[in-house]
Amino acid sequence: MRNVRIDPSSLTFNVWKDLPVPFYLSIYFFDVLNPSEVLRGLQPHVRELGPYVYREYRHKSNITFNDNDTVSFREYRSFQFQPDMSRGSESDYVYMPNILVLSAAMMVEKRPMALKLLMTLAFSSLRQQAFMNRTVGEVMWGYDDPLISLVNKYLPGMFPFKGKFGLFAEFNNSNSGLFTVFTGVKDFSRVHLVDKWNGLSKVNYWHSDQCNMINGTSGQMWAPFMTPETSVEFYSPEACRSMKLIYQEAGVYEGIPTFRFKAPDTLFANGSVYPPNEGFCPCLQSGIQNVSTCRFNAPLFLSHPHFYNADPSLAEAVLGLHPSQKEHSLFLDVHPVTGIPMNCSVKLQISLYMKAVEGIGQTRKIAPVVLPLVWFEEGPWMGEPLRAFYKQLVLLPKVLHYVQFALLALGGLLLLVPVVYQIRSQERCYLFWSRDKKGSRDKEAMQAYSESLMTTAPKGTVLQEARL
Repeated sequence: MRNVRIDPSSLTFNVWKDLPVPFYLSIYFFDVLNPSEVLRGLQPHVRELGPYVYREYRHKSNITFNDNDTVSFREYRSFQFQPDMSRGSESDYVYMPNILVLSAAMMVEKRPMALKLLMTLAFSSLRQQAFMNRTVGEVMWGYDDPLISLVNKYLPGMFPFKGKFGLFAEFNNSNSGLFTVFTGVKDFSRVHLVDKWNGLSKVNYWHSDQCNMINGTSGQMWAPFMTPETSVEFYSPEACRSMKLIYQEAGVYEGIPTFRFKAPDTLFANGSVYPPNEGFCPCLQSGIQNVSTCRFNAPLFLSHPHFYNADPSLAEAVLGLHPSQKEHSLFLDVHPVTGIPMNCSVKLQISLYMKAVEGIGQTRKIAPVVLPLVWFEEGPWMGEPLRAFYKQLVLLPKVLHYVQFALLALGGLLLLVPVVYQIRSQERCYLFWSRDKKGSRDKEAMQAYSESLMTTAPKGTVLQEARL
């Protein structure tokens, strides 16, 4: 298994360093069809737009091998829009909640009324509303908003960014932090496990040590020799937490045997349903995770798309949602012998908790609701060159395993050849002598003559010379 260690001499090192797999990020937007009605307290109605597909390029940089059997690196990512794979263009307009306005309103909910009235006046002067109509490209990668400058001036520290704001702006042409993982050269059982992230052994976003722990790998490879009792765990900087997937079933992908690991029902459960998740609270309904503490205190929630596997009341509160296991579940197919993922589908949804805030006129009479913003799917496309590589890595050892038995059988056969030859030679010799006897009389005469040679001659008998 030396080929799956993080070592420049291993077969998988270049794959680990610069993933040759074409990764794609597919984004689905929830277009609000009745924003004016939502402001009057009615139920939101959304329609799904997309997918808007982006090719994701990844490469590791600053790779440094340490003395304690670890390696440190930063993985950089960039995205390129794929029009031919998308259903729509980045110039499409979408009605969405104004995340900055509604987040700022929630942040000052418990502040003095004077501050809230001042904020209402500022919103009005900047023509800021509770909903916005912007292009897909702007929502994705950022747009200029005077509100950011205003908030940073009068409420410094409320927003951790300056300039443009976009849901995925911080991910493009950036890295996911400094990972330090075990190489497995000295201790193979720890290969790919995260030792530290950004120098930390645990994060401080959450309210319990268990929720703050950095467990598992960086999400690319896992330790080999998996069994159905094995779990797949990885740390996600985007989700600000570790996630654990559990074994579901064995299968085959592109001719390669795999184990499928899926998200457990408790992944986004609230503390009342699953007590170990209490550290992620304050919580709302089960099935959505509050990520405000790691997302500039905005009331954002993480879940499966369409609130799949969540409290049914969440999907019922928004018209146009249709949760489906087939379309919205999260899974990972891993080759159990090597720990290398063969196929994956990471699907997550970002939602905004919104409601009317007294003193903030722009929120009007919005009824409390968790409104989906976008959901995204991230996964690889297994091209023919990579399939060939994986088959070389995975199937070749299996072929060699059977070849050694074939060679042992051939060697045993070759050892039997001289033994069989000797036995056949003895049989041939016996048959030769038997064939040279001529009838029963000759046989009897020969036998009598042989006996006479073996019998002692009587005294006085003269032995005569035998003539041929």
